[in-house]
Amino acid sequence: MRPEPDAELEHQIFENESFRGQDLSGLRTTGCTFRGCDFTLAQVNGSEHAGTDFANSTFEGANLFGSRFVDCRLVGVSFAGATLTGLAVEGGDWSYVLLRGQDLTNLDLRRLRLREADLSEADLTDTDLRGADCTRARLHNAILAGADLREAILDGVDLSAARISEAQLDLAGAVQLARSLGDEVN
Repeated sequence: MRPEPDAELEHQIFENESFRGQDLSGLRTTGCTFRGCDFTLAQVNGSEHAGTDFANSTFEGANLFGSRFVDCRLVGVSFAGATLTGLAVEGGDWSYVLLRGQDLTNLDLRRLRLREADLSEADLTDTDLRGADCTRARLHNAILAGADLREAILDGVDLSAARISEAQLDLAGAVQLARSLGDEVN
């Protein structure tokens, strides 16, 4: 079954398929697999996904306004130029994801796995990253104004490359920031 607007899919598998420019508004998936699929310029707004795997897919220029991802795997996904306003994310693995330059303000990304994600130049103002695994994530020129980084795993993250103001840090985060700035911490 090919996805279409407002479709409900369960445990379907799609590999290396193109959904380029398609209207998939309101799509609901549960336990589906979209491996290496192309969603470039697709309308995926208002969609809901639970336990779905989008590994190595592309959402470049796609509209994901108001979409929801619950415990989904988006490893290696590119969101270059995508609309992510009102995105809801609950858990999941978004390692190696490309979110460069994205507006991620006020998003709740708690407990999300963002290992080696490219968040360079992203706006994470007031974003909740509590408990997120940001190991080796790239934050060059990312805006972290008011972001909540308590309990986030920041191993290998160069926080000195980010623009941090009024962010909430726990002791481990403060130590990581100090080390990024070249301070000796004992």
